[in-house]
Order: sequence, then structure tokens, then C-alpha cells
Amino acid sequence: MIAATSTVGKFPRLETVVLLLVTGLVFWAAHVYARLAGERSTGRSVDWSEVRRVGRSEWSIVEAAALPAAAVSLSPLLGLGLSATWWLALAVAVVQQMTWACLGALHAGASHRQAAVESVVNLLLGLVIVLAKAALGH
Repeated sequence: MIAATSTVGKFPRLETVVLLLVTGLVFWAAHVYARLAGERSTGRSVDWSEVRRVGRSEWSIVEAAALPAAAVSLSPLLGLGLSATWWLALAVAVVQQMTWACLGALHAGASHRQAAVESVVNLLLGLVIVLAKAALGH
């Protein structure tokens, strides 16, 4: 989302924070819906306790938007202009992606070497987004 955004409204930082958090919520809702629809299609009944369970298990999608949003919010305190703010938020998102990939791999029982590979793969995926942002002039 950060790579594609070029907010030019009256409050670009606030708009970006709102866009990040709303995007996180929409993706969360889509994931919850998809999992529940998948469970229903396999014959499992879906009640409110299942909806809550799935919603909690997918909440990390919303949480992933929090650090980049915080970076955008704090950027004026760092004396950053708008362009530097977007780059900071993107860097925070990529580092966060790498960190969670590494921690997830370790939690799943991967070796430290496998976890490092997971982190590097996620770095490369993040760099694709960075290159796209740079190429598009955002």
C-alpha cells in the first residue's frame, strides 16, 4: 500500500495512517471470510465462537499495519519530509516482514539457517516492492 500511495491531500500523513489501518482491516476481514467460507465448504459448521477464533488467529494482518503507521505518525518528530516518510514506512514494513518470516520459521521448528533463508527470501520480495516504488517515482 505504501509503495502505491502518493497522498496529496491536506493531511497526507494522517491519510496514509488511515489507509494503512483500513487496508489492514479489509485484508483481515477478507482472510477471515475466506477461512470461514472454506470451513463451511468442507462441511464444518460455523458459529460465532468459530468466527471469533478465526478472527483472532488472523488479527496479525491488522497488527502488521501498526508499525508502518507508527513510523508515518512519528516521522515529523524525526524531521522527515513526505518522501522520506513514505520510504521510512516502507523500510519498516520490509524489516517487519523479514523479522516475522524468520521468527515464524523458528517457531515452526526450522533451523537457524532455514530461518535466515526465509528472512532473505522475504527481503528479496520486499525489494521487489521497493524497486517498483522507485521505478514508478512514488
